[in-house]
Amino acid sequence: MSLVVTVPTDRLAAGIGALPDGVSLHVWDMRTPPPAERLDIVVPPYMGSSRVLGALAGLDVGLVQGQSIGYEGVEDLLPPGIPFANAASVHEASTAELALALMLVAQRQFPRFVLAQERGEWAPAFAESLADRRVLLVGFGGVGSAIARRLVPFETGITAVARTARTAEVEGVGSVDVHAIEELPALLADAEIVALSLPGGAETKHLFDAEMLSRMPDGALLVNVGRGSLVDSAALDAELRSGRLRAALDVFEEEPLPAGHPLWTAPNLVFSPHVGGASTAMNPRIARLVRTQIERMQAGEPPVNIVIPR
Repeated sequence: MSLVVTVPTDRLAAGIGALPDGVSLHVWDMRTPPPAERLDIVVPPYMGSSRVLGALAGLDVGLVQGQSIGYEGVEDLLPPGIPFANAASVHEASTAELALALMLVAQRQFPRFVLAQERGEWAPAFAESLADRRVLLVGFGGVGSAIARRLVPFETGITAVARTARTAEVEGVGSVDVHAIEELPALLADAEIVALSLPGGAETKHLFDAEMLSRMPDGALLVNVGRGSLVDSAALDAELRSGRLRAALDVFEEEPLPAGHPLWTAPNLVFSPHVGGASTAMNPRIARLVRTQIERMQAGEPPVNIVIPR
């Protein structure tokens, strides 16, 4: 079976490597005319893909393979009748790695040490550990379970919450009793670190509003590597400025964070600019996923990771 496949960069094309006979691979950033009217697989750019999905209007497209796990808003921009697959399996390890980094940076007061280093000042401090802390994972899909696997060597207590209750077997962790999201308010009172990895959307918007944040114990750390919409920014800012809570964020309601936004100057906050998946782990993993889709479609098998069907 012959296939026409487009990817947005020479780097991704090189990562995919040699392909079976019948597969034609083109580099197309979706800002120039398409290489053909029939495109079996289209991989949009990693950043700003939502702005170019309209380029597929009027084309015969078999599959759009996104490069992110999240896909909220894509259905509104994707021309009708085109299936969309997300990049599950690509970013989980890197995002979980960043979640642990944010925990450690916040717990061990690294921002304080960096500023002291810039001043040429020797400023030791007795800091919070990650060891022995009670961590509540809110979201237990690919990213949440990857965080759990990485927490085990740090000797933490782990409790998990997801949309529905279940028992999950996680390699390196064992059997995990996952609580239903309805139990979240009661579970928060015992959590010293709360790590969010839920998807965005109407169901989870401002899940952590003023009332939910108030249920977290004094001094607790909120870590968000899911979506910025999970947290009410104004409510979080109020908690940070009161000194009651701490936060370590990779995602925000508004991105890039606008100049003058209160979170730029909020105390007790460390953040990164939405870089959970932006590491060298991404390139070989997205290349493997695209190659898997090519091989499956050439064999007449359905693609994986379909989140928006035809």
